[in-house]
Amino acid sequence: MQHNDLPVEHSRSLLHRANQAFFFVGGFGTASWAPLVPLLKARLGVAEDVLGLLLLCIGVGSLLTMPIAGFLAGRFGCRRVLAVDSLVFAALLLSLAAVGDICLAVPALLAFGAAMGILDVTVNIHAVRVEQLLKKRVMSGMHALWSMGGFMGAGLFAVWHSFGFTALGATACSSILMVLLTLSFTRFLLAGRSSSGGKKIAVPCGIVIFIALITGVSFLVEGAVMDWSGVFLTEVRAMDISLAGTGFASFSAAMLFMRLLGDAVVNRLGARRVVLFGLLIAIAGFLLVIGSSAASLIFLGFFAIGFGCANIVPIFFSLMGRQKDMPLNAAVASVSTFGYLGVLMGPAAIGFIAHSTSLLASFALLAVLLFFQLLIGLHVFRKVA
Repeated sequence: MQHNDLPVEHSRSLLHRANQAFFFVGGFGTASWAPLVPLLKARLGVAEDVLGLLLLCIGVGSLLTMPIAGFLAGRFGCRRVLAVDSLVFAALLLSLAAVGDICLAVPALLAFGAAMGILDVTVNIHAVRVEQLLKKRVMSGMHALWSMGGFMGAGLFAVWHSFGFTALGATACSSILMVLLTLSFTRFLLAGRSSSGGKKIAVPCGIVIFIALITGVSFLVEGAVMDWSGVFLTEVRAMDISLAGTGFASFSAAMLFMRLLGDAVVNRLGARRVVLFGLLIAIAGFLLVIGSSAASLIFLGFFAIGFGCANIVPIFFSLMGRQKDMPLNAAVASVSTFGYLGVLMGPAAIGFIAHSTSLLASFALLAVLLFFQLLIGLHVFRKVA
């Protein structure tokens, strides 16, 4: 593995900020797509079922490229892959604000998902290498920048639109910001290539299988809270529709807050304790959501879930730099793919279970999954940490 020669602390600081910038670009570009969804539906004149199939193209595109992203990073280097992919990602975002034909929308959405998948995997590979080089934890802060980019991506679209920009103009502003960040920070990324080893398509093996399961559960829970918390509040707890988004907002605020503090907390308490107490807090949060009828306690429960789950994925991504069962690039690619499968499949599985039983039972199952995630996590620590 080759690294940039970073002889002074100033260069190390720029390296850290550059990696943060690309996490921000990933979250910003992903969230900037969200306001375009209803506009695309209207522009194409399609019904909800067709729109659902179109949105599935993004997930398919990501799943096609995530398993090979580690090979690309090893073959061409993280710097080149991140630079090219981020520019393509920005261009594809802009194209989705203008595409008016379903035959063009399908390949554009597939390509957008593909670029998103490559960026997600490669930026995490680079972050693990940065941690190894700096010899300190930075992963939680990196993931916080993805979340922050998500908040700003959706918010700035509304700001630019309020200034009189059309949807295309507002999206162009977002794409230009992504391009400027890419061009400004690319030169501070680590140069050189690292051999990914193994097969071109990454499949988890050894201890990485357990890390992949942990990541899949984490993203499954996040996707379930995002998609089903509003339904739970309005239909199960009979809250007003105006409060439908407050559960996920509480969850997201806690996630961002704890990821911003995560590296310092892990350094102080240790990764094992953060995982143990974090998941116990998250389980308690689900019990509050399931067992309480008071709005304040329910919102506190969603906050506790986000608070406890926030640093699980960053901690185990960092641990992949220590395991010896797979090359780093392949390990990150395979684990990221499992995480994305959790996002795609989790909300649908919750829906099927809720239809057969109840949404309360579905949320109880999520608490049980967090308990098993805790047991798997302790096993990983025994083998790796």
